[in-house]
Amino acid sequence: MQAPRTTPDRTPRRPGLRRAGTLAAAALGLSTVLSGCDRVADTVGGPDPAPVVEDLAAALSAGDVTTVAWAGDSGEEVQALLDAVVGGLGEVTPVVTAGEVVEDGTDATATLTWSWPLVEPAPAAEGAESGSEEPQPWTYDSEVGLVQRDDAWLVAWEPRLVEPTLGEDEVLDATPVAPARGDLVGAGGQVLVTDRPVTRFGIDRSQFRDAAQALPAARALARLVGVDVAPYVARVEAAGEEAFVEAITYRQLEVPKRVGRDYRSITGVLAVADSLPLAPTREFAAPILGTVGPVTAEMVEEDPAVYAPGDEAGLSGLQARYDAQLRGTPGVVVNATPADSEAMVRNRGERELFRLDEVDGTDLRLSLDRDLQSSAERLLADVGPGSAIVALRPSTGAVLAAANGPGSDGLNLATFGQAAPGSTFKIVSSLALLRSGLTPASTVPCTTSVVVDGRRFTNYSDYPAGATGEVPLRTAVANSCNTAFISQRDRLGDTDLADAAATLGLGVDHDLGFPAYFGSIEPPTTETGAAADLIGQGTVLASPLTMASVVGTVAAGELTLPWLLDDVRATPSGDVDPLSAQEAGALRGMLRAVVTEGSGSALADVPGPPVIAKTGTAEFERDGRVLTHAWMVAAQGDLAVAVYVDEGQSGSVTAGPLLEGFLRAVR
Repeated sequence: MQAPRTTPDRTPRRPGLRRAGTLAAAALGLSTVLSGCDRVADTVGGPDPAPVVEDLAAALSAGDVTTVAWAGDSGEEVQALLDAVVGGLGEVTPVVTAGEVVEDGTDATATLTWSWPLVEPAPAAEGAESGSEEPQPWTYDSEVGLVQRDDAWLVAWEPRLVEPTLGEDEVLDATPVAPARGDLVGAGGQVLVTDRPVTRFGIDRSQFRDAAQALPAARALARLVGVDVAPYVARVEAAGEEAFVEAITYRQLEVPKRVGRDYRSITGVLAVADSLPLAPTREFAAPILGTVGPVTAEMVEEDPAVYAPGDEAGLSGLQARYDAQLRGTPGVVVNATPADSEAMVRNRGERELFRLDEVDGTDLRLSLDRDLQSSAERLLADVGPGSAIVALRPSTGAVLAAANGPGSDGLNLATFGQAAPGSTFKIVSSLALLRSGLTPASTVPCTTSVVVDGRRFTNYSDYPAGATGEVPLRTAVANSCNTAFISQRDRLGDTDLADAAATLGLGVDHDLGFPAYFGSIEPPTTETGAAADLIGQGTVLASPLTMASVVGTVAAGELTLPWLLDDVRATPSGDVDPLSAQEAGALRGMLRAVVTEGSGSALADVPGPPVIAKTGTAEFERDGRVLTHAWMVAAQGDLAVAVYVDEGQSGSVTAGPLLEGFLRAVR
C-alpha cells in the first residue's frame, strides 16, 4: 500500500543558475568582439559548424556534454547547468537530432529537435496482442548559437538551448498524473473491486531530528496496531528524513476503536486518509481476486521501465495477472518552474509546457455473482478445516461463486485445490459403466466388502443394510455402494474411465485465465489402484471447480466448461466423446435417486426445481492419521454446486448441510 510521497528537492543552486546568465552574456559578447575584429573569417573556406552541432545532439542524447566545445566555460560546468535544468524530468533520456545550420560570419544558429519519452508504453495485457496505444513523446525544436574562434566552432550555453521558452532562472519539472485503476466487475455489472476509503497509520520521519528519535514512537505504534515490532522499527530507522513509514492500513470503517483513540498520544504518528482497490469485504474471493499494494523491490528490479518505487500495482491473483490492463497508462505535465523562491516572485509561478493525458485502466469483467459469493463465504465462515464452495451456471459455464473458507489459510482450494473426490467421482464411473453396456436397472452386487489383490474394500460405516445384495445400479449410485462399483472393474478397458471423465470435463486442461485445476486420472499400475479409482480415490484428483463442472455437465446434457473472465473462454477438445442425450438422462435419473432415496435425502425438500446430487467421502493419510475429505455436488435448475471440506466426517454429514444451506440461500 502506497505511503504519501514527498517530492525530492530538485532546486538547483543559485550560483549555477547565475552562471548560466554569465555564460550567455559571455557568448554574446564574444560574438560581438569577433564580428568587430579586422580578422573576419572567410566562411566559404572556414570550418563547417554542422559536425559540431551533430556532436552536440549526440552528447545531449547521451546526457553527457562534458566533451562538447563550449564558449566561455568548461564542459563540467555546463553539465551542472544542464542537469539543473532537466533534473526535474526524472530518469529519462531525450533523443536529440541536429537540424539546419545557418552561418552568419563568425556566428551560426542551428536547430535541435528534442523528443522526450516521458511515459513508458504500457505492457500488453494478458491475452492481448499489444499494450495500450504508445504514449506520444514531448517533441519540439530549439535553437543553439555557435561562435567561431581560432578556426573552431564553439557552442554557446543558455537554457533556451534545452527548451525555447525557458528563462535564465527557470527549470523543467515533470509531474506524473496517475490513471484511475480499472475495477473488477461481476455478473450484472455489479462492482466487486473498486476504490474504497482506507486509513493508513505510520510514522512521519519529518517530525524527528534523526532516526534514533523516531524509534520509540515506531515501537509504540507497532505494538498498538499489532504488527511485528522489530521489522517495522528497522524500516523506520532506514527511511529518509521526509518519509512516511506506513505500519498498517485499515478499511476506514474497520479502524479498531483503541487504535483510533490512542494513536494521537504517540508523537510523530499520522493517520492518513486514502483509498485502495478493495472488494466489499476483506474475505470476498480474496485468493482469486488478489490484492493491490506498493510494488516490491523485486518488481522494480525486474521491470524498471514499468514500476518505480512508490508505485502501486497488483501483487497477487487476478490483480497481478491483469495488472497491465487494470493499471492503465500514467499521464504527465511538464512545467517551466522558477528555480528558487526569488525566481518564483519574479516569474509569478510556473508555466505549463506540455501535457499528456493519462489513460485510465480497463475494467476486468468477471462472472462472479456478488450475492452468491457472499452467501457461500458466510456458510464457510465457521468451518475450521480448509473448505470451498463453487457454483456455476451449467447452461453457460459462468462461475457464479468460488469461495474459500477461513481454514484454507489463503489458499485457493475452490478452483485450484487437488484432492481425491471420493464418491462424487462415481458420476464418472457410472458413465463408464453405462458405456460398457449397463443400464440404471442393471443388477450389481453390493456386498459388505470386496477383496482385490489382497486389499479389502468396504462401504462407509453407516451404509444402509437394506441397500445391500443384488441391487440395481441406480440403487448403488443412490446409496454410494463402493463394493458394487469395484465389482464391475473388469468391464472397463484401460482408458474407459479416463475417457468418461473427459466427457464430463475432468482430466482435460484448459487455460481459463486464472488458476484452475481440471483434475487428473493417472493410469493405475495395480489391480487395487484400478479398484480405488472407481470410487474416486487411488490416482484420481479433482478440484471443487472440476466437480461442479462434472455435475453441471450432467444437468446441461453437454460439456460445461467453466469460465470466470468474460474475455477468456475455453473450447471443447475435438478428441473427447460428447455426452449423449441418453447417457445424460440416465445419469440425471440416478443422481435424482441420491436425493429421493439415498445419501442426499436432506435436499429433497429444497424449494425449486428437482435437485440431483452425489455425496463423496475420500480417505487420505496426514501425519500418520487416516482422515477423510468430505464432498457433495448437486445441480438444481441452471445451477451446479460443489462443496468440499478438507477434513470431515462424511459427505452427507459435513458437506451436505453446507450445500443445502447454499441452495436455500439462492432460493
